[in-house]
Amino acid sequence: MKVLIDTNVILDVLCKRQDFFEDSSRVMKYCEVDKIDGVISALSIPNIIYIMRKELDAEKTKDIIEKLQLIFTVADLKSDDIKKALSLNFNDFEDALQSACASRIKADYIVTRNIRDFKNSRVIAIKPSELLERI
Repeated sequence: MKVLIDTNVILDVLCKRQDFFEDSSRVMKYCEVDKIDGVISALSIPNIIYIMRKELDAEKTKDIIEKLQLIFTVADLKSDDIKKALSLNFNDFEDALQSACASRIKADYIVTRNIRDFKNSRVIAIKPSELLERI
């Protein structure tokens, strides 16, 4: 099963967000041990760095990004993704880019906490807990 992991799921783990940490952490663990083919969009990397920069120094942030690249395949952001995202009826352009990327890489699901933001996605969006139920 190939899944695109949305940025918020990764940040749930990195920031140890109380209500979301457990399920998101289990999803990441399954990606790490290759039970799930986990992919993140290249778009997620600068977003993670932007958010984590306030909490971690540059060296620790670099270490996290290197570890994420060991766990996940990083899907490049293509110019066609931008064109596709522009044609989608999403309120948030970043979510539209994630959806376009998920479609291009033929992901089975987008794993996110923001299901309603992906209601117009061609790839079904599910919560981490739903993914865990389907494994």
